[in-house]
Amino acid sequence: MARTGLNEEFPKIEEKLNYTDKDKYLTFRELLRSSSFVFFFVVHLIALAVFFVRFRWSFLLLALVSYCVRMLAITAGYHRYFSHRSFRTGRLFQFFLACLGCSACQKGVLWWASWHRHHHRYADTEQDVHSPYYGGFWWSHLGWFLFSDKHVAIQWHLIPDLVVYKELLWLEEHHYLPGTILALISYLMGGFGGFVWIFCLSTVILWHATFTVNSLCHLYGYQNFLCEYHESCNAKNNILLAILTLGEGWHNNHHSFMGSSRQGLEWWEIDFCYYFIRIMSILGLVDSFRVPSCEQIEARKLRSKSTSGTLYTVG
Repeated sequence: MARTGLNEEFPKIEEKLNYTDKDKYLTFRELLRSSSFVFFFVVHLIALAVFFVRFRWSFLLLALVSYCVRMLAITAGYHRYFSHRSFRTGRLFQFFLACLGCSACQKGVLWWASWHRHHHRYADTEQDVHSPYYGGFWWSHLGWFLFSDKHVAIQWHLIPDLVVYKELLWLEEHHYLPGTILALISYLMGGFGGFVWIFCLSTVILWHATFTVNSLCHLYGYQNFLCEYHESCNAKNNILLAILTLGEGWHNNHHSFMGSSRQGLEWWEIDFCYYFIRIMSILGLVDSFRVPSCEQIEARKLRSKSTSGTLYTVG
């Protein structure tokens, strides 16, 4: 079976993007006409019904499963595969990962990957679309995509390796379908209570857990390395967020080895997403996953410490 996935980081494009002014906010009337904002608000509102619907252990269990499966779809799929091409897979499983990622309701995979690649190119500089140092916590957490009209368009020039797949282009236009199907299944399984727990509540928690990587993981934690491309990048490792996001909280490691399938580089840095990728490898669904060698890790540590001294900081 033909495998997709490039053995490179992402296209080396030198074009500067003019995203330094973050003062273009949607008006209240424009927000009410924004389908993304209305959906985001309504799902949060319905999730509050968890305090009023009948509690069932089955709802809690299914909500947890819904959260974990979709978090892995975002971390292993949207992030480590589509954004960084850290392993290879067949075209069918690639499409499956994209569909599963869409069920997390974080827009389409092409939009997600294009803006994530942009973030890495300009991490924690004025050009970064969601740096807490230039826009504040709430801007980096959700303001950049929810209250601004500047980041709606896909950065097509950053994803030439992805736009060659017609099925991904189709899915981008219909990215709402997987989430709609999950919402319907949740309702059919448990009525309104099932819909609240399995879809709405798990989606809200999933959203904010993902968003913390952009916000909190650039503010609180420790650093093992100087980041690639920009030494000003303040990405940090945060064990609590790593557990919550199934491995994405080792953010300093990630910004130091962006093409790595593994982000928990120390033996104690738990990385459930990487374990998932390894299991998929054993099953023959993925291969050629990239992990830095011990020599590369130690060399980067020595180079980082010789440049800036100790990097183990919190906050």
